[in-house]
Amino acid sequence: MDNSVTRRRMLTVALGGAATVALPAPAWAVTDQRPGAVRPPALTGHDTQVARRVSAERALRHLKVLSVDLGPRIGGTRSEKIAADYIAKTLDRLGYDVALQPFPVADKFLAQLDSPSGLPRDLNWQAGASALGGLDTRVRASVVDVAAGAPENYTTDVTGKIVLIDYVAASRDAQVATAVEKGAAAVVFLPVDLVEPRRASAFSPVLATAVAIPVVGVAQAQKHRLRELLAQRRLILTVTTRAHRNLTSHNVIADAPRRRPTGTEPVVMVSAHYDTVIGAPGANDDGSGTVLNLELARVLRNLPTKARLRFALWGSEEQGLIGSRYYVAQLPQAERDRILAVFQNDMVATSWDPATRYWLLSYTGLANRATDEVAAAAERLGYAPRISPVTLRGSSDHQSFQEVGIAAANFSWRGEESPALLEPPYHSPEDTIAKNISLERLQVSLELIGSAAYATAVRG
Repeated sequence: MDNSVTRRRMLTVALGGAATVALPAPAWAVTDQRPGAVRPPALTGHDTQVARRVSAERALRHLKVLSVDLGPRIGGTRSEKIAADYIAKTLDRLGYDVALQPFPVADKFLAQLDSPSGLPRDLNWQAGASALGGLDTRVRASVVDVAAGAPENYTTDVTGKIVLIDYVAASRDAQVATAVEKGAAAVVFLPVDLVEPRRASAFSPVLATAVAIPVVGVAQAQKHRLRELLAQRRLILTVTTRAHRNLTSHNVIADAPRRRPTGTEPVVMVSAHYDTVIGAPGANDDGSGTVLNLELARVLRNLPTKARLRFALWGSEEQGLIGSRYYVAQLPQAERDRILAVFQNDMVATSWDPATRYWLLSYTGLANRATDEVAAAAERLGYAPRISPVTLRGSSDHQSFQEVGIAAANFSWRGEESPALLEPPYHSPEDTIAKNISLERLQVSLELIGSAAYATAVRG
């Protein structure tokens, strides 16, 4: 966002009762020029109704629940279900007709790292566990760094200890076999650093042979912090693993209340996914899109429209768009035909400085009703130069709809040159409110999508 914009106030948010973070709070009147815009807005009456009501600060309250109180929300696990229930209850209280749509998902194997002396609290310490390592168990032991994990790297006795090993996919089974032979109590694999701004995510190591000890994979940020701690003092870790089996994930579908629904009126959808990858609190990906939905649901619920507004929060997107694809597969053709546009919001609030472009991403690479309406809203808000042309890209839930011919697009703040330029905290334990959320960008996203969705619903 344009750094020349004066921050007139700061919003201080308590995180988990233990820390606070001060975020620049949006501070502009409805007719003011927005941060990064090239001119003051020229809003319609409908735009004004949205702009004067939406509040990133209100949305942040929901984001704290999702990314701080709950943290990682892995598809089908208890934390994802708690998030789904929270979202459903919020929409129900707003008067929406809410349904949870269940669908099966694959087993998950997770780990949690802790220490008697405590681990740094600015990172999440969930990791992935190997399905063929020790599961549903807990190991507490001192830590030894054995680098590449070859026999010659074991220069001290590791019996009963937790070993840190630099992960090499081609030799991971040999690395684990050596650790077992040497008497290690657990293996913590450390990923290879990616090229900045990318950083490696936590992962569940895939082994060819079952072993009795826990084998876990941490993220790049966790790796560096563990080695820093070990360099400072003797480090004791607790590694807890758990198998999550026979899982069910859920979509949350909410239709705006109407006095006389016909079942044939057109539908405008606003959507996001609420699950995360392993180890990521998911403040921006996609807690930001989720709370955008909740805030727009509050603002738009009583405004008159020709089309019916539908808000959809997808489960298990991170495992391959499973929730949205399930939803689309269950829709009869007549129901698909009712949908005018799907506004999918995935990562709409990053504070990463280079993410100055708001991208219109289409799985087909072609414009449609969703991209056209957001582009038009950007023009009215004075934001047109910040908006990308319609750009070919899938890999979010808009793809599920476009695959069957429904107008849809994904909207996101990313780097100026390419939609592949994502912020460093992406899919990492650093995707937190403190490290990866801009309330100004969230506010602009609320105005863009709110104005576009409302304009679509009014015209029908």
